[in-house]
Amino acid sequence: MTEKRSDLRDDGPLPEVVSSRTVYEGKVVSLRVDEIALSQGGTAVREVVEHSGAVVMAAVDEQRNVYFVRQYRHPVGGYLLELPAGGLEPGEEPMAAAKRELREEVGLLAERWTSLGFFYSSPGFANERLYAFLAEGLHQVADDPDEDEELIVIRYPLDRLFLDADEITDAKTLAALMLLRERYG
Repeated sequence: MTEKRSDLRDDGPLPEVVSSRTVYEGKVVSLRVDEIALSQGGTAVREVVEHSGAVVMAAVDEQRNVYFVRQYRHPVGGYLLELPAGGLEPGEEPMAAAKRELREEVGLLAERWTSLGFFYSSPGFANERLYAFLAEGLHQVADDPDEDEELIVIRYPLDRLFLDADEITDAKTLAALMLLRERYG
């Protein structure tokens, strides 16, 4: 049985990395294989997907509608309903990326931005850190999607969102909506 801890941040020393090698470098991710020393002795191999990080935005208009995009996601072989999101460019600050991605994907500018926090997409094998933002005071401008994106913009009433969320299966969207729920109830 696992001992219950009173302080979740007091986990002791981190495992030592015995060896590390990059086995793949791509446009979006890289794959690294690490050998780590275990505290009870011996070693273990860990495969790590490296990602530069991303942003996800909950854009809420004056009528309390939330903006989503529906887009094809090849790894899952289908279309997903997601909050607007996108990767950080090298050296880009999360807030700047959020503003850029909201304009590119949905064609919106926001007067007010609030950080909702951050989370890891899948820390068992990836280091991708996602920064969530609330965008309010919205103004429509021309969108400018990436050349390889085909997006359908959908507005959904915030008051119904938490009741009708069955169609949302994207983890970053679900996590950001949970953070948004803390603000809007």
